[in-house]
Amino acid sequence: MEWLNTTIAVILLFLLRVGIPIAITIAFIGLLKWLDERWKKEADIESSQLVKVGNVGCWEINNCPEKKRAGCKAYNNPDKPCWQVFRDKNGRLQERCIGCDIFRHAPVPVTV
Repeated sequence: MEWLNTTIAVILLFLLRVGIPIAITIAFIGLLKWLDERWKKEADIESSQLVKVGNVGCWEINNCPEKKRAGCKAYNNPDKPCWQVFRDKNGRLQERCIGCDIFRHAPVPVTV
C-alpha cells in the first residue's frame, strides 16, 4: 500500500512541477494576445483620426477668407502638406507650422 501512496505522490508532484509553469505560460500568452488586440484597436483609431486631420487643409483650420486663399501657396498646392510648402530657403519649418494641429498629428514618414 505504501508503494501506491508513493506513486500517487510522485505523480502529483510531477504534475505540480510541470503544471504550474505551463498554466503560468498559458495565462501570460493570453494576456499578451489581449494586449495585442487592444493596441491594434488603439492604433486603428489613431490612424483613422490622423487621416481625417491630414485631409483637412490649413486654410480650413485657420478659417482663411477666399481672398487670402487665392494667394496662398498651400491652397494652390493641395497635394503637398502645408508645412512642406511653407518651408524657408534653408528648409526649416516656420514657427507657426510647428504648433499647428495638422503638423503635430501628421503621420511620421517611414523610410524604406
